[in-house]
Amino acid sequence: MKQSLDHQRPIFQQIKETIEENILNDAFPEEERVPSTNEFAKMYRINPATAAKGINQLVDRGILYKKRGIGMFVCPGAKEVLLTQRKEEFYNRFIVPLKKEAQHLGITVKELKELLDKGEIK
Repeated sequence: MKQSLDHQRPIFQQIKETIEENILNDAFPEEERVPSTNEFAKMYRINPATAAKGINQLVDRGILYKKRGIGMFVCPGAKEVLLTQRKEEFYNRFIVPLKKEAQHLGITVKELKELLDKGEIK
């Protein structure tokens, strides 16, 4: 788990992203208990309400669920939900502007595919 927080971004958002990353890399598998708001508060020396804000956003999105008196757990299918959301964000953040710029420069779809293949991830 991330050991320190970036003071340039909202802390609750970083808590939420830390949990998401741990779900995506299987550190928190489905049905696994995640640290509580008090554990996050103690770990990062923050107000428990701040940690709760990040955790509650994940509850609202169906990524985490609460077992009364026990803690917060990863929902079944949470990793797939996060992957789908990340792919949509990737498309909107990178592919749409790439296609617009390619169109602006007169690069055909075929040429664009060749360029992508040229820079293939290994």
